[in-house]
Amino acid sequence: MVSIPSFTGDAGPFGGGDPYADYRTADFPFAHHADLADRRLGAGVIAANDEFFAERENMLKPEAAEFDPEHFGHKGKIMDGWETRRRRGISAEQPHPTADDHDWALVRLGAPGVVRGIVIDTAHFRGNYPQAVSVEAASVAGSPSPEELIAPDVKWATLVPRTAIGGHAANGFAVDVEQRFTHLRVNQHPDGGIARLRVYGEVAPDPAWLGVLGTFDVVALENGGQVEDASDRFYSPATNTIQPGRSRKMDDGWETRRRRDKGNDWIRYELVEQAEIRAVEIDTAYLKGNSAGWASLSVRDGESGEWAEALPRTRLQPDTNHRFVLVAGVVGTHVRVDIYPDGGISRLRLFGSLTEVGATRLAARHQELGG
Repeated sequence: MVSIPSFTGDAGPFGGGDPYADYRTADFPFAHHADLADRRLGAGVIAANDEFFAERENMLKPEAAEFDPEHFGHKGKIMDGWETRRRRGISAEQPHPTADDHDWALVRLGAPGVVRGIVIDTAHFRGNYPQAVSVEAASVAGSPSPEELIAPDVKWATLVPRTAIGGHAANGFAVDVEQRFTHLRVNQHPDGGIARLRVYGEVAPDPAWLGVLGTFDVVALENGGQVEDASDRFYSPATNTIQPGRSRKMDDGWETRRRRDKGNDWIRYELVEQAEIRAVEIDTAYLKGNSAGWASLSVRDGESGEWAEALPRTRLQPDTNHRFVLVAGVVGTHVRVDIYPDGGISRLRLFGSLTEVGATRLAARHQELGG
């Protein structure tokens, strides 16, 4: 088990210059997983008991939190995060909040899944961060309202017990609960501010939904596909290639550094389950002077299967969505895209259907996770 650093205590007051100069973080062992709380997947902060100083939705912004020391509003300092007012006791004789007093926010995950790790980032919250945090999770079908989620019959599992955290730090927590969740309840004790929330895990799709669809994108992140590995992630992460929708700008795809050897770059994917692939899309949107020159696609069935070429090395055009219909469907569980010699692609789409074996295994896994 990899040890995760604990950043307890205050950070020093901002003294000018680089606002991240004394920021505390680490390489978390779970950060290679997809962020289930990504807005691109449809995540949202649907309710909070208080957001007096800064709005709850800020927690899910994809970019790092910003800090402007001169930015004030009529309520006070404007922070790039979720910040509640200072809690008080009930009287002059009891001016302090009780041990149970806390603020909370309800988060809808963008895709249901198994949570492997959580980062509660208090960047720029130096003297106004929570003393402690805790995180609970629930699995609720459909599109529940905040009132339905906080109803007494909803069962919440503890992912992160009440734990002291540090200011101006990325506080990481490994999670070991083998269950499928749809919503989180993030608690801060007793009050304060959280800049960003990241929920790393594995998407666990609903087999019944995919079965009704029939043909769908079998590598899409929202359907349970994932990136296993990539040769290079210098400019942007490989997971971008299976995010929903088309790329909106150059860094919303996958781009590698410039090669100075005779090799090539690649990404290896795991499909949602065993599937028959019948059509392929490789998009280079917004990659103009840096798109991949050529690409090929290979498929493997099982961890020990042999790679078989499904799409031979094919010329790609910059800023273009390329569509290929395969002459015959190819069955497999893993796909590898090779680009030559370097550069990037913005999206990969693999259209097909689950095989009978794949559908059976996916349904069994769904049941194991409590779905």
